[in-house]
Amino acid sequence: MTRITFLGTGTSQGVPVIGCKCPVCLSHDIRDNRLRSSVLIEHNGTRLIIDAGPDFRQQMLREQIESVDAVLLTHGHKDHTGGLDDVRAINFIRKEPFAVYCEDLVLESLMREYSYAFEEYKYPGAPEFDIKIIDNKQFMVNTAIVTPVRAYHYKLPVLGFRIGEIAYITDANHIPEEELEKLNNLSILVLNTVRRERHISHFSLDEAVAVAERVKPKKCFLTHLSHQIGFHSELDDSLPEWISPAYDRLTLTV
Repeated sequence: MTRITFLGTGTSQGVPVIGCKCPVCLSHDIRDNRLRSSVLIEHNGTRLIIDAGPDFRQQMLREQIESVDAVLLTHGHKDHTGGLDDVRAINFIRKEPFAVYCEDLVLESLMREYSYAFEEYKYPGAPEFDIKIIDNKQFMVNTAIVTPVRAYHYKLPVLGFRIGEIAYITDANHIPEEELEKLNNLSILVLNTVRRERHISHFSLDEAVAVAERVKPKKCFLTHLSHQIGFHSELDDSLPEWISPAYDRLTLTV
């Protein structure tokens, strides 16, 4: 059994946007109110968070998540790593460092953003990270087999992750052909799209649909949605039946 819970499905230009008065930002449909993109995946008794953006603490409290085995980071941008300071609460409760799986390039950004957590003589109470360096090779976290999927966010290499029959790819606008082969026989593909128009570093809506049609999962959910993509209900109505926009707190089991 594998379960995915969408902790957030928005972007830093998501909903609500500070000061924005557009109809989407003012929508009363809770599916239009999106925190920064992140998911919880539970597989074979292992609980994994993918990305921990600035809304990490709020998401964990809202979903009453008390136990997580690790965070997997797709890349080093702040909207996907900006909540990691809050693992200090988990450190306090568990009395141990918190496992963070990331590439070397991401570690470099963490050491800049959280320099106080990597000092030899740290301030008492600073977050404790147990960094696990990964690359594009399969690895295990406890009982979960994780298959990284290389993608590109403009020119920046990023990782998606396949766990069981679920794959999660965000902040990408290109997936090499050989990496698409890792996405065969999926029950659920989660894929990013920011807006309908072309974007320099994210799939447009048509591009995301084309990738989904190439991979042919049983179901595809779109995430990392900005207010530019319009209302959830209108977007959902415009898509094929097997493709849907995700929304915060949506939970699926395969």
